Amino acid sequence: VEEERPKYKSLVTQLAAPKIPEGERVDFDDIHRKRMEKDLLELQTLIDVHFEQRKKEEQELIGLKERIESRRAERAEQQRVRAEKERDRQTRIAEERQRKEDEEAKKRADDEAKKKKVLSNMGAHFGGFLAKAEQRRGKRQTAREIKKKTLAERRKALAIENLREDGLRSRAKDMWEWIYQLESEKFDLTEKMKRQKYEVIHGKGKVGGRWK
Repeated sequence: VEEERPKYKSLVTQLAAPKIPEGERVDFDDIHRKRMEKDLLELQTLIDVHFEQRKKEEQELIGLKERIESRRAERAEQQRVRAEKERDRQTRIAEERQRKEDEEAKKRADDEAKKKKVLSNMGAHFGGFLAKAEQRRGKRQTAREIKKKTLAERRKALAIENLREDGLRSRAKDMWEWIYQLESEKFDLTEKMKRQKYEVIHGKGKVGGRWK
């Protein structure tokens, strides 16, 4: 349905229809001139109304464009703010991730350093232990060798192949006396060790806070 156009009130002065005087001559030129003036005035009025309406519509269009631009600027600002917040959030996430990675790397490095230190200490202790064990083994071997040497020096060869009965009796007597001497020395050493052990246990071996 076509919208009804607004009706504009004509601003043209209502001109009365020309009256033809009775008994006088009719001036058609004057009538035509007055009609032309009336039509021209109405046309000018319509043109003025049209331009006034056009000006109003243009102002409304300008206002609409300004509102559109304002809304567009607001949306652009909102998008800029959201994008900036998102960048800040991503930056914080990246920094937090980097911080955690640095902490984990530092922790791994510290753990590795501690592990190397422990292994180094273990190696040093183990090396010292091996050295001490080797030293003790050497001492045991040395003590064993000394014992063998002492026994070899103290033990005399029997050399009884060519002895007669009297010689064998004499050699047996010597062996018995030597065994008796060894047993006596063994007894004396055993008693001495027992006495020293007793003194150590009961604290009689201390002098001025130190052991004798």
